[in-house]
Amino acid sequence: MTPPPPVPTTARCPQCGAAIEPTALSCDACQALVHADRLKALAATARAAETAGDVSAQLEAWRVALTLLPPGSSQYRSIHERVVSLSRSLTNPSAAPPATSAGSRAATWTGAIGTAVLFLVTKGKLLLLGLSKGSTFFSMLAALGVYWTLWGWKFALGFVLSIYIHEMGHVAALRRFGVAATAPMFIPGFGAFIRGKQPLATVQEEARVGLGGPIWGLAAAVGCFLIYVTTKQPFWAALTHAGAMINLFNLMPIWQLDGDHAFKALNRTERWIAAAVIGVMFAFTTEGLLILVGILAVVQAFRDAPNVEGDRTALIQFAGLVITLALLMKMPVPGTP
Repeated sequence: MTPPPPVPTTARCPQCGAAIEPTALSCDACQALVHADRLKALAATARAAETAGDVSAQLEAWRVALTLLPPGSSQYRSIHERVVSLSRSLTNPSAAPPATSAGSRAATWTGAIGTAVLFLVTKGKLLLLGLSKGSTFFSMLAALGVYWTLWGWKFALGFVLSIYIHEMGHVAALRRFGVAATAPMFIPGFGAFIRGKQPLATVQEEARVGLGGPIWGLAAAVGCFLIYVTTKQPFWAALTHAGAMINLFNLMPIWQLDGDHAFKALNRTERWIAAAVIGVMFAFTTEGLLILVGILAVVQAFRDAPNVEGDRTALIQFAGLVITLALLMKMPVPGTP
């Protein structure tokens, strides 16, 4: 769902006849809502989704409604509170309705290898949908060309697809919260990015969306690992290692990386637990990248953590990703020192 185009400059308020500016959301003269009919339709859509037990569809409708309401209005505040409440039913397993509680509990353990593979397989339709976008496809080709010159076409293709799957994990998480998102755009040499078209309502949402990329990226790395175990071809071992490295790098809690989004939802105790997990995995694997991730985690643990309630699910997902990705990086790649 996308907001309608701006009201033409010649539009007039149906209630008082006053002229309405192109970007106005309400009439300055009588305060009537410009998009009242559209808002009624969105409310009907949300009610139908509620009857069907589809929380994501409810969120999608209400988020679009927020873009059509003046931010200071009572209607905006009411709908925003509803969005936050619905969001919490998805991010907090104990608050989720019975129909979705099993899915929420499963989401807590998506860092596990078996769940990650199953998660990726069941989202094949979404993966194909992303490839249908011209901007994604042609930017992927550009990135493929750059990496091809460095590593050859086979490894370059696998590397680009690993990045693509990671980004589509973010898209899937955004869609779950009813947020429209752009298709992935590749920047050769730097990776790829996506953008949400509506703001997120809570830090828990931000954590889920941030970790959605590494969870899907883990699934891709595990898929490569299973193929390597079956075929014993070093190519798949190299792809496993590269995919694990990309996603572990993104777990650094700094700037706009995925780990930073996750840490925003953690309280101070949870941040120290996350740092401890990183330290234990470094002691076990001696993986150098964990040193950088761990240092940044400790820095974040010393900083203020506004979300004093914390987010146990985000902590479990983050820790599970660190453990599994570090173990995958520990796997030797045949033919390398």
